[in-house]
Amino acid sequence: MADYVQVVTTTDSEQAAATLARSIVEAHGGACVQVMPIRSFYRWEGTVQDDPEWQLQIKTSAARLDHLIEHITTQHPYDVPEIIATPITGGHDAYLSWVDEETGS
Repeated sequence: MADYVQVVTTTDSEQAAATLARSIVEAHGGACVQVMPIRSFYRWEGTVQDDPEWQLQIKTSAARLDHLIEHITTQHPYDVPEIIATPITGGHDAYLSWVDEETGS
């Protein structure tokens, strides 16, 4: 497994995204959270949805992934939040060291 991961989740408003992003950084669950508007199409409870959402991209260490998942699921407004982790297979050494410092890894 890679030493670092990028985690993606979405929320239904800019305010919810900002609140979640801040709480993640304050809890050292992620070193950096980027927030951007997106449009999502998905099926929920038998109906195809077309909704504006806000995507959060979180950079963290693999060692903090379980903590981050727990944090998101307890703080997230959705019943079943998207939480997808993608391994980071390389990057700028100084940036990755900063991720370690910020997540306490």
